[in-house]
Amino acid sequence: MKKLLSLCMLVALFASCGSLDQKSQVGLKGNWTISSVTYPGSEYIKVTSFDVADSKCFEGSSWNFISNNNKGTMTLTKADCPAFTSPIVWTITKEGAFNFKITEGEKAKRVTQGYTLQIRNQTESSFQLVDNVTVGGKTVEVTYQFSKI
Repeated sequence: MKKLLSLCMLVALFASCGSLDQKSQVGLKGNWTISSVTYPGSEYIKVTSFDVADSKCFEGSSWNFISNNNKGTMTLTKADCPAFTSPIVWTITKEGAFNFKITEGEKAKRVTQGYTLQIRNQTESSFQLVDNVTVGGKTVEVTYQFSKI
């Protein structure tokens, strides 16, 4: 019975890896900063990003992506914003979905809430993550512009 369970788990692992975009994931390896956060109406409307802080607090934040184990960290340090640092786990699917969890020191499998954004315009030195959020009954795109450090 243990062998059958182990075999099923191994098949599930390989099946899930087949849907990941390894090239895009390797392209994120390293240290990045969010140079801007933009969305329609940003001068009037506040958006809380990832249940952490106002989206504008993410400008200047530091992100580290480790592609061989899909882990990393995010750190917010902007003045007049809450200081926040947490480990993250992340993947990119072949469909361009960037999935991540803020683990705050917990094992990733114990963290049930995560976020899915679209990755766009990826180059060696920049990329964008786009989140669709509902503001005032309308869906708007919040764009996080990343630059390589």
